[in-house]
Amino acid sequence: MAEFRALNDDFAAIVRGSFNRQGLMHLLGATLEDVQPGYVHILLPFKEGLTQQHSYFHAGAITSVVDSACGYAALTLMPPDTEVLTIEYKVNFLAPARGEFAIARGHVLKPGRTVTVCQGEVLVVQDGIEKLCATMLATMISRQEFQEAV
Repeated sequence: MAEFRALNDDFAAIVRGSFNRQGLMHLLGATLEDVQPGYVHILLPFKEGLTQQHSYFHAGAITSVVDSACGYAALTLMPPDTEVLTIEYKVNFLAPARGEFAIARGHVLKPGRTVTVCQGEVLVVQDGIEKLCATMLATMISRQEFQEAV
C-alpha cells in the first residue's frame, strides 16, 4: 500500500465527524476504527437485522461499509472544505459473508484533484479467523461544495 501525505492536518477529525453524521452507519452499527492518510478501516458487528435469507451478512450491508471506507480513505487526502461522493464502484463477492463481524478496509490507489480511485476489501472474522469475502474498486469525485440539483 502506498504512503500518502494528508493535505489537511485535521483530516482524521473531519472524517470522524462526517462518519458520525451518517445515519446509515449508525443504523448498521458500524464503527470507524482507524483513519490514516489514504486509509480507513470500519468494523461491522454481526446482527440478525443485517442478514439475507441464508443468515450471511447481506450484500447491501457489506457494500455500504466498504463504500464508506473507500470514500473516507479518499477524503483523508483532500484539502480543507472538500467533500467526496462515490461516482462508480464495482464489487466482487468472493465468499459468503458469515462471521462475528466484518472488517471493511478502504485505501487510495490513485489520488487526484477531482477524481480519486480507491480499492476496498471486506473480511469476515469467525473464531479469530479472517476470510476475504468481497473486494471493491471505487471512483470518488471531490468538490469544494456539493449543491443539490434543483
